[in-house]
Amino acid sequence: MITLQKGDKAPDFSGVDQDGKTHKLADYIGKKLVVFFYPKASTPGCTAEACDLRDNFERFKANNYELLGVSADSQKAQLKFKDKYEFPFPLLADEGKSVINAFGVWGPKKFMGREYDGINRTTFVIDEKGIIEEVIEKVKTKEHASQILK
Repeated sequence: MITLQKGDKAPDFSGVDQDGKTHKLADYIGKKLVVFFYPKASTPGCTAEACDLRDNFERFKANNYELLGVSADSQKAQLKFKDKYEFPFPLLADEGKSVINAFGVWGPKKFMGREYDGINRTTFVIDEKGIIEEVIEKVKTKEHASQILK
């Protein structure tokens, strides 16, 4: 499913956040970037994950990290999610799935015995030069920050 691995160059993505601002990989050169993909805004697991990252945001900043959340939700849904939980990081509204597909996180999933296609919750840690440092596929939603900031 996910073909990108540690040591690969990160995809040269471009996506629009909840406010309509464009974010590209090039914007983050010189900083570490955490790109976390989540299935759906305002659902329990996604909320737990994003809130854990929010609660540890100062630790990320202190270590020169920027954070970027990505799902296939609309700008309106992302804005509502960001405002409700006061996230200090942008959320890309990737309705066309260009960023999702570039990172290879769209694919078959199972939930309660049912199979369907969707976003596989995955986090990519990208270094200052745009190289993938880590791919986290087994995301622990309530303690995700500690998986990244070991």
